[in-house]
Amino acid sequence: MLPVIFDLDGTLIDSDPDIRAALNRVLVAHGHPPLSMAAVRGMIGDGAAVLVQRAFGAYGVASTRAHLAAFLADYEAHAVVETVPYEGIVGALTTLQARGHAMAVCTNKPAEAAAAILGRLGLDGYFQAVIGGDSTPFRKPDPRHLAATLAAIGAGRAIMVGDHANDMDAAAGLDLPSIFCAWGYGKAAGTRRAEQPSQIPALVAELVLTDPPV
Repeated sequence: MLPVIFDLDGTLIDSDPDIRAALNRVLVAHGHPPLSMAAVRGMIGDGAAVLVQRAFGAYGVASTRAHLAAFLADYEAHAVVETVPYEGIVGALTTLQARGHAMAVCTNKPAEAAAAILGRLGLDGYFQAVIGGDSTPFRKPDPRHLAATLAAIGAGRAIMVGDHANDMDAAAGLDLPSIFCAWGYGKAAGTRRAEQPSQIPALVAELVLTDPPV
């Protein structure tokens, strides 16, 4: 049975409100106006350092390590204020677990923060591993980040589920099937497209049938 690897932000959880709130508090503290939801959504997906760089860059300012540290400290203290799993995600994970799929998370978010959020939302019991953007020297779209997640669960192949081109590109780099989540923060195309989380189990079942044996 093929394992299933999930992205986190924009795929499993709607974390934009808490990310944006923490980012804007740091921006305001340094004399800049807060960014809109649309602006921040377009900056999410490449890890915290790039997010902070893009946010300050929007005002023509180069971000510093102090800016990043301030964001991480604020966000980690307020990561699950408004953040929730997308409607239908818990049901999809429960179905996949019942069918015997091993599952893991591969995210560009720092691993400790990702694991803490999953735990506070009661999602941690579904996943055998959580590989973050600081778990390896690589981050999605580098396929080596996804390969490290496969290794963490002892798998040679898996289905990648995500909402960003980084997820789809990482999967393509390893010639893995993928499911693009249309409800998230990015735009991309995968082997299959899910319009809502409840469609994931059926799409996984299709890909299991069509994936060539190793």
